[in-house]
Amino acid sequence: MSAGAIRRAAVIGTGTIGAGWVSTLLARGVAVAAYDPGPDSAGRLRAAVTGHWPTMRLLGAPPRPDFGLLRVLDDPATAVRDAELVQENGPEDEALKRELIAELDAAAPPGAVIASSSSGLPPSVVQAGCTRHPERVLVGHPFHPVHLIPLVEVVGGRGTGAAFTARALAVYEWLGKRPIHVRHEVAGHVANRLQAALWREAYSLVERGIATVADIDAAIAHGPGLRWSVLGPFVNQHLSGGAGGLSHTLAHLGPPMVQWWADLGTPTLTAELGAALVDGVRAELGDRADADLAAARDRVVVRLLAAKATEEALP
Repeated sequence: MSAGAIRRAAVIGTGTIGAGWVSTLLARGVAVAAYDPGPDSAGRLRAAVTGHWPTMRLLGAPPRPDFGLLRVLDDPATAVRDAELVQENGPEDEALKRELIAELDAAAPPGAVIASSSSGLPPSVVQAGCTRHPERVLVGHPFHPVHLIPLVEVVGGRGTGAAFTARALAVYEWLGKRPIHVRHEVAGHVANRLQAALWREAYSLVERGIATVADIDAAIAHGPGLRWSVLGPFVNQHLSGGAGGLSHTLAHLGPPMVQWWADLGTPTLTAELGAALVDGVRAELGDRADADLAAARDRVVVRLLAAKATEEALP
């Protein structure tokens, strides 16, 4: 049995992110105890998982979700009582999350990993209220759509034990994810900061009238985004250098790149800019339905993941 294998998990909060985690866990045959305070949480969760399942099948899941493995409970403490992994997906509210994590810490077995899906809050903040086992509390931040995108950022706080960080990384890998270890707490972790840097310049280019929303989307989707979906920015730079690799790229393009950094924009997200961005997206999409667009995106990503899995040369 794999070192990361688990049999029981708890998912606390079953909105968009939590439902993605439930689908991921059920596809791996893990028994899930779920909790969400919203109305008809059981019905909404089953509907979300059912909606995810065509994509899950393309990823190798069984023909139908085994809802016999799913229990939706009316108390978070009861949900985590037997869990090996607790995945918390509450709102990005510091006080609420600290209180909720403390409640989960008080009820979960001592060896359980308690992971928050927080996209920006540092784990030291969310583990601050834990008096029992703060060493097993960390951030396990996925990416939307959670049931499809492999990346999970694992971030330990000041009180997190190295053994629990290693355990979380192993569990996520066993679930079919591609976890990375973020070694220091920083707002937004790693991938969101990289996204924010791109969005910052994209918004600035629109604000300054340099390019339209559609042209910027095309520039990424039909340009560097194709390479980035296969290899990361550093390895792509390395390959751009030919025989000289990254050293040649840095020597050749490094100085002008530093000049470009100095010229990057610092937009203010005003109401006017927000309206321009929204109008630009509407113009780009025309009468395309969001559901059709998302389904097409997911199908392409599934095929891309399958193709990448066959290429042993890729890191």
